[in-house]
Amino acid sequence: MLEVILKRFEQPDEVRTFEKGRFETVHVGGMTIGRATYEPGWRWSVHVGRALGEKSCSVEHVGMVPSGRGTAAMDDGRVIEMKAGDVFYVPPGHDSWVVGDEPYVSIHLMGAEAYARAKTVE
Repeated sequence: MLEVILKRFEQPDEVRTFEKGRFETVHVGGMTIGRATYEPGWRWSVHVGRALGEKSCSVEHVGMVPSGRGTAAMDDGRVIEMKAGDVFYVPPGHDSWVVGDEPYVSIHLMGAEAYARAKTVE
């Protein structure tokens, strides 16, 4: 009989923390699913990328936004805003930041395994 697995982000398998944010992961069904929580003022290039020595995020993301608003700015100049209820695909080569004065939360169904992976930001 196959085992049913139930997990919660309140008890993640891994937590990656950085200034103004955290990224929690759970491993289930051969997948790594992530939850990003960023405070107002958070920006990827400053709070994650700087520690990695990168100017833009090289991770491909598929996910959804349960709360808050965030921006993804592509290296080619395109800019999109993501808000609660949106399902998103963001290709590699982007910066990102929180919009407004509320925390931004996103669930990552793709890209969570590689996101913010470095000893300097874990």
